Amino acid sequence: MDEEDAVSVPIDEAIDLHAFQPRDIVSVVDEYLRAANERGHHVVRLIHGRGKGVQRALVQRLLRTHPLVEDFWDAAETHLGATVVRLKRQAACPPSHEPSR
Repeated sequence: MDEEDAVSVPIDEAIDLHAFQPRDIVSVVDEYLRAANERGHHVVRLIHGRGKGVQRALVQRLLRTHPLVEDFWDAAETHLGATVVRLKRQAACPPSHEPSR
């Protein structure tokens, strides 16, 4: 994403990923997790929607190997439309992390 295309997103305890292009989801989630960690959030919700499960798969593939993630699970009340993430309690963020495709 170019700086001209950059979007400022408030760092709350949840992020709705519907507003982002599928090609940007992995980097958006990575940056969101880092920012949430820096702001002291320990549990966050990633709203990816149900659809065909493509966004969910991208998100959860990243979460499996992300250095800030302690655990994650499907938010049962959303019928696979969101993933809840428990972040590790740590002060420093390791370098940006994107799994190989």
